[in-house]
Amino acid sequence: MEKQKSSSGEEQRSVDRGLLHTWKGYSCSVTPQKVLLSRPVLQAALGYKHGVLLVEGGQVYSFGELPWKQTAGTTSPDPILEAGLSGQKVVGVAAGGFHSGAVTEDGGVHMWGDNAHGQCGLSGLATVPNPTPVAVVDHPSDPASLGLQTQVKILELACGEQHTLALSARHEVWSWGTGPQLGLPGTGTSTTSSTHAATPPLTPTWRPQKVEHLAGRHVLQVACGAFHSLALVRCPISHPPPDKCGQCHQLLYTMTDKEDHVIISDNHRCPLLVETGKPAGEGEGEGECGADDNHHTTDDRRRSEGSPAGGKGGLLGQQQHQRQQEVKSSPSMPLLSSSTTQHGHSSPPRPPSSLSTHSTSNASSCVDAAAAATAGVGSPAQDEVTSSGSETTDAVPLPPPQDSEHPEPQQVQESSSGSRPEGGATAGAAAVLLQGQGPGTGSGSGPGAKNSPYPDEQAVKDYLKKLSDHSIADQATAKSPPLAQRSQVDAIADVFTPDEPQPLSSTSSLPSSSTSSIPSSMLMPAGAGGPGGPVGAALNSLVASCASVVGERVASTCEALSLRKVMSYYYQPTSSSSAASVASDSSANSTSSAPPGLVAAGGAGTQGDTAPDEALLNLEESIQKSCSLGDVRRQEEGEAQSRRLSLPGLLSQGRYAVQLLATSYGGMLSPRLLRRYSRSRVKAALLDAVLVADDDNLLPSLQTEVWSWGRGQEGQLGHGDLQSGSQPMCIKCLSNKEVLRIAAGAHHSVAITAQSQCYSWGSNSSGQLGHMETPSTIPRLAKLSEGIRVWDVGAGQQHTLLLADGDCFQPILYYSGQQVKEGAGQTSQESSGGYTQQPVLLPFCMNIGYVSSVCAGGQVCAALADKNVMGFIASLHELAAAERKCYCKLTSIKTQVLQPLLNADNLSTTLGPASTALLQTLIGRFNGVCQLTGQSAASLTALVRHLKDCKGMILLEHTHLFTDTYTEYSSALGDYLVMGGFQALAKPCQDVFGKGCEVVFKLVDSTDDTVPLPDLLLSLLHQPIKHLQEYTRMLLKLATCYEVDSADYQRLQEGCSRFESLVLHLKRKRKEADYTLHFWRSFPGKMTDSLRKPSRRLVCESSNKALTLQNAGRFSVNWFILFNDALVHAQGMAPYKNLFSTHHVFPLSSLWVDPISEEATGLNGLKLTTPEESFTLLTSSPMEKSKWLRSINQAVEQALSGGGAETSSLTSGVGPKADPPISRTASYTFYKEGRMKEATYEGRWLAGKPHGRGVVKWPDGRVYTGTFKNGLEDGFGEYILPSKNANKSDHYQGNWKEGKMHGFGTYRYATGEVYEGCFQDNMRHGHGMLRSGKLNSSSPSVFIGQWHADRKCGYGVLDDITRGEKYMGQWQDDLRHGNGVIVTQFGLYYEGGFSNNKMMGSGVLLSEDDTSFEGEFSEDWTLSGKGTLNMPNGDYIEGSFSGVWGSGLKISGSFYKPNLFDSDKDKKHTPRLGRLVVGAEDKWLGVFEEYWAKLGCHAADQGETSKAWDNIAVALSTNRQLHRDSPELRRSLSRSQHKALEGLEIIPQHTGPVTMEIYDNIRRYLIKACDTALHPLGRLLESLVGVYRMTYVGVGANRRLLPQAVSEIKSYLKRLFGIVRFLFPDLPDEGCVIPETADETTEAHLEVPRRVVSSSALLLPVLLPRLYPPLFTLYALDKEKEDDAYWECVSRLNKQSDQALLVFLGVNQKFWPASTANQGENQEVASSPKDGCFAAAVETLQQISTTFTPADKLQVIQQTFEEITQEVLALLKESFLWSMDDLFPVFLYVVLRARIRNLGSEVSLIEDLMDPCVMHGEHGIMFTTLKACYYQIQQERIT
Repeated sequence: MEKQKSSSGEEQRSVDRGLLHTWKGYSCSVTPQKVLLSRPVLQAALGYKHGVLLVEGGQVYSFGELPWKQTAGTTSPDPILEAGLSGQKVVGVAAGGFHSGAVTEDGGVHMWGDNAHGQCGLSGLATVPNPTPVAVVDHPSDPASLGLQTQVKILELACGEQHTLALSARHEVWSWGTGPQLGLPGTGTSTTSSTHAATPPLTPTWRPQKVEHLAGRHVLQVACGAFHSLALVRCPISHPPPDKCGQCHQLLYTMTDKEDHVIISDNHRCPLLVETGKPAGEGEGEGECGADDNHHTTDDRRRSEGSPAGGKGGLLGQQQHQRQQEVKSSPSMPLLSSSTTQHGHSSPPRPPSSLSTHSTSNASSCVDAAAAATAGVGSPAQDEVTSSGSETTDAVPLPPPQDSEHPEPQQVQESSSGSRPEGGATAGAAAVLLQGQGPGTGSGSGPGAKNSPYPDEQAVKDYLKKLSDHSIADQATAKSPPLAQRSQVDAIADVFTPDEPQPLSSTSSLPSSSTSSIPSSMLMPAGAGGPGGPVGAALNSLVASCASVVGERVASTCEALSLRKVMSYYYQPTSSSSAASVASDSSANSTSSAPPGLVAAGGAGTQGDTAPDEALLNLEESIQKSCSLGDVRRQEEGEAQSRRLSLPGLLSQGRYAVQLLATSYGGMLSPRLLRRYSRSRVKAALLDAVLVADDDNLLPSLQTEVWSWGRGQEGQLGHGDLQSGSQPMCIKCLSNKEVLRIAAGAHHSVAITAQSQCYSWGSNSSGQLGHMETPSTIPRLAKLSEGIRVWDVGAGQQHTLLLADGDCFQPILYYSGQQVKEGAGQTSQESSGGYTQQPVLLPFCMNIGYVSSVCAGGQVCAALADKNVMGFIASLHELAAAERKCYCKLTSIKTQVLQPLLNADNLSTTLGPASTALLQTLIGRFNGVCQLTGQSAASLTALVRHLKDCKGMILLEHTHLFTDTYTEYSSALGDYLVMGGFQALAKPCQDVFGKGCEVVFKLVDSTDDTVPLPDLLLSLLHQPIKHLQEYTRMLLKLATCYEVDSADYQRLQEGCSRFESLVLHLKRKRKEADYTLHFWRSFPGKMTDSLRKPSRRLVCESSNKALTLQNAGRFSVNWFILFNDALVHAQGMAPYKNLFSTHHVFPLSSLWVDPISEEATGLNGLKLTTPEESFTLLTSSPMEKSKWLRSINQAVEQALSGGGAETSSLTSGVGPKADPPISRTASYTFYKEGRMKEATYEGRWLAGKPHGRGVVKWPDGRVYTGTFKNGLEDGFGEYILPSKNANKSDHYQGNWKEGKMHGFGTYRYATGEVYEGCFQDNMRHGHGMLRSGKLNSSSPSVFIGQWHADRKCGYGVLDDITRGEKYMGQWQDDLRHGNGVIVTQFGLYYEGGFSNNKMMGSGVLLSEDDTSFEGEFSEDWTLSGKGTLNMPNGDYIEGSFSGVWGSGLKISGSFYKPNLFDSDKDKKHTPRLGRLVVGAEDKWLGVFEEYWAKLGCHAADQGETSKAWDNIAVALSTNRQLHRDSPELRRSLSRSQHKALEGLEIIPQHTGPVTMEIYDNIRRYLIKACDTALHPLGRLLESLVGVYRMTYVGVGANRRLLPQAVSEIKSYLKRLFGIVRFLFPDLPDEGCVIPETADETTEAHLEVPRRVVSSSALLLPVLLPRLYPPLFTLYALDKEKEDDAYWECVSRLNKQSDQALLVFLGVNQKFWPASTANQGENQEVASSPKDGCFAAAVETLQQISTTFTPADKLQVIQQTFEEITQEVLALLKESFLWSMDDLFPVFLYVVLRARIRNLGSEVSLIEDLMDPCVMHGEHGIMFTTLKACYYQIQQERIT
């Protein structure tokens, strides 16, 4: 509390808080003693004769007998401060028998006290006098991390008599000390029949060790008894079974297709486990079991105990295990037997009484029978540990391999005297002997050796019969019930007599051990008789055949078989004396007292002094106990054959037959087969689902388990037996009890559940269990009066202290256990009196205050109490008690009413499917409320126990959980009420609970018999909502305990307001449900029944004629009903009996209402607008008009917000808005005739029309997703149109306008064609590209060009891939018409006229070898008419031609051969190209028209610049929004494009003439705009690049197309420059000079040339890099011959040295770079080196191939000249002026050394695209020099 209303503040708190009271016994004269301390006690812990106290501030005090203290007096009745903890803030303490522990705030552990057994975790000290730190260190299991240690943070401690447990922050358990209660491997103890004080002679575990069997589980609390331990564990989250191995990640199951069936094989053997070198089955939590090695049955736990004689628990067992590890040489080889005879044969090993916890099996509710399959110790009777600590087993005759007909019995040596029989060891022992014939039995017998004496199935049958006969005879001589000389199967068959229906549980009928618990010396080799050998395989096939044949007859009998009858047959108790005689005889005899069937049925023959009846009781209880994990896969080598199962019929019919065979012959059956047949079928609970998030960060968990381990001679482990175990096991019967707190006395255990029930088990010698079961080996409820709710517990040596709620909210104390007599002078030997029969109320509990927690230890009880300061403590206890009471009430309703109703057989048929589904939803929501209430109660209980403050109250921290859960429950309750569910539920309720339904009346607390049952059920299920008022009242009550200005007061008031709003909201919802139910009852009929829905609530209706339709007919009747989701308009004619013949439902989400002005019309009317119609409603008065307007608007607003309005109104306290938005999101299905009939639209609306983004779906499969405007598709959208082929559909994605495809888009046809381009009126119109077919189809082609009305029209390019042709020319009506060019992949080139898709008219045809024809054409490649045929050598023919080119021509004409003396001009008659092609200015007009249209211009340069910029801004924002909405489009933009978009938001602004600065801004803006396709300029540039590449790539890479390609680029530049001048009108025209600015005058002396405006300088840098690859390819093809000649000369000349080359080129010697040999001597050029002269200039010139634009290339040439000049200046050391005679040879040398491969192409590109303004300047001269060098090199000849 921050500021409580108290004058003394902290002083008052220290006086009234944390008062400790101690006492002994329960007599009326007992008076608690108050322990006086200066500070409040936060926690108390009691040992046998001492105690530890934690006070506020973190200090620790001890009191009582403290013999470990190094002081004169070891007894201190007054608390003394533990000085060793000074400076440490302790947060928790614990006390054991004679030692103590403390946990500090940083997670450290301090221990002190007796340390004889290592319980303090400090080696070398018998006692620890003062608190000493104990290091809890985690050693990583990763070999790479060896040597690294991690300090473990501890949350709490628990101390026993000889051990200590610690719970870490990671919710793992650590232990140290001595005994099996540590839960560690190798810490088992030999059990004795003596009392609890017996100390096993085991080595203590000094260092804290992690309890690996609980690793991976979330442990919530630990508790220690004297020699046993408990852990409260949160239930693990269930996952589906894995389909892959956790180690090697291979599939665990494989399927193989055969002819008529599928074989499913699980024969997976992990290679990683084999390589580790572990014995088969030996691994603790690793390999096969992994983290799930914590599920074990009682038999596994028995075998986990240590003994001096066997296993790893005892010393001898450890030595034997070490010897076995030494002998073992192969991972897969069985270990050799540790005992062999002199003859070399292994003697049958004695079944060990204990096995290591390393190798305990994992057997869950489905019992793993693999133990019986691999070793005789698989039977529980053989593994049982007796009270005298010894065991014995009889030998069984074993047929030798030579002759199976004459078995010779062998005798197993008995152990020490006083042993007891180990149970029936007939077939089980035989299996042991069989498996003992391992490697030492015969020569050559090993894994996989086929030396079995049973070669076939018949031999197996014979041997099994002999074995069973011998077993029965052996039983007859061992004082067992006579079985007459019959076979085992006959004996079992006689037991199958009809009894009450009780199926034979496979969970307890089979032994639950496994191969992992068997020493390898007892493993059967794969070839001998194991599951994988011939015997095992034959036996498994025998089992399978028996199961399939006998299954049908046996199954029904086994289903009805009573387990008790089977057990009474095998174990016939006569009397208590006979049982005693059996027990006494069993100590002297070595034979079994029970037949093997009893072993297999899950019982142990005798158990100490346990009576037979108790053995039967324990057997039945053991069916329900054991751990909670699934079975574990076992990987035996020889199991491949037997593990294959095909078709599951065998599993269903043969399960019981296999079970019977497994009782005696389990040792030879495949463990997998047994496991498959022993799986039980569990009926799923209906109310187990948790609807509230079970997050430990928010709420405490209710799904818990209790695990126990240690000594169990008193039954304190709770597993239904008296066995001990060092391995933690789950107490199965507590798994669904929602245990919240556990406590452990010396030899008993207690658990408190969320239902405030107390379960106890263990020793009951003094009545400490609270019931008269003596002793109780399973948890049982303590006997408490009805209404007593226990919420805290303390357990002492022989007593239990309970803290509970009674009739009032002040807690009360109950005591059960030993009475301690009062007397002076009593110290250690207290005189004990009687004991309680059941818990008794301590009368003084009301006088010590409000008890918050209790503890007990030794014979002392202690209670921590608080005084009621300003009512806060009382209010807090009242709130917690009310929550616990409510949870108990809700749990009773769930278990006593709801669960039986759901389990009723005829529920669905009585209620109907719809009502049943609503009921299931209601019960599910009820379960969620119940779960949340339980978690809240647990949290409040913990708050009262520890914090006692409101800061951690989940009612305040997580109010939204309560709001959401109760709102959902109230909605489900209202839905069921509205549909009349409670009236229909009355009959099933009477069928289940009887006509009186006393259970319902009792739970409702109703004594009025006249209340109808439906009302009672409604009241019963309304109880959780009533409980909400308690929250409001108690939070307000708590708030009054604080100052008004404190933060806690504000938080409590806010929480109170929220719950008050929730209560009011739920009351309003209940009222709406009642009103709606009354409406349905008042107006029954077909129409109202069709309108009845669970979530529909009535708002108002017009049956009182308050609302009428304007202009309605004279006899028409209109009825308007307003629901929370729709407005219903019913119509009819007055005279007819069926008044309302039609009705229509208008969803409120798509309804708009507007009031009609009374001044204009004089009417009280409302105008209603729906998507398809509008109508006017008239009201009778202005008041009615306002009422209906408000009701409709509120209903519409609530319908639009859904559940959001309810939540917002709860949190903010403000109701829904009065006026719903005119623009909204809603869904509507059109019903009237038209384009949208039966289509469903979901999206944005505006005043009754789709407006904004939405989705339309038609019944025929058409779907449109995109934007709307005024009810029509407008903007960007996607449209899917299914085709006749059901598997494919047309898909359009692009722009729309007024409901039609308009603008740019992509249309993917179902035929495979794809069109990407412009649309208009749903047709392809404008520029676009069509891809037809695919590469492997009949006619793949790509067309790009102009479209008109869905047809090709204008200029376009068609690439016909199959024909290898490309057409570039004019089109008309999808046909080639006009001038055009065709190039083919074979080098043919045609330009000329086309008509009707054919070459027709004048044309020019050229072939690859320069043969050409110029003349008339009539068909494709068909010459027809006059023309001239030119040969490559200059010869030509003139005349008439006819025929197909390449197929022979008919010529009528003259042949001409040029004269040798003719000039070259007269010789060549090559036709001039380019005359019959489409001009560059006429190409791609549609591309530019599309762009001008985006700017808002009808034609080029016809529009307003400001409007164009507005359109650009709109296009940018639209495209950016589109990319933001689409993840795919968003990913398509690069980071640079995102940055460019940010820069494009600023438009270059300027006034006056354009200066250099403005010009640079314009240039930078153009670069950014062209870098992204979201800008219209960038989109235009992208289109131009696309069409250019489409034209001149592939087949279009023809050298004769170079002039057209260059002309096209120049045309682009001209038209783009026109666009730029339109956007920037002040920009000067082409060739004009930009005036210099004032700041440029300072640089005038540098003679910088003035900037000339040109399209090349402005646009070529952004255009040419994108077009460079196809353009340069054309240049390379065109200059191929010249470049080859040039390169040949360069290659030859570069072989020369620098000196030779300089001499050859005639370079003036003074320009030769020189090296000075001696100072002052003449400089000479080294004759041998190459590439040493002018290296910098050469390297610079080589960069010309890495640039794109002519300007960049000219810049490289200029830098090359500068590098030459700099080097010459450095050489001459004086200024000079170049002359061309001197410069040209030097530059020629540099060009040669630069070795530029395609220099001719570079020169031609510069020449064609160079800016005209630099043609005659310095750059022009330099370029002319380079060009001259290129031609000079071609003519050079080396002489």
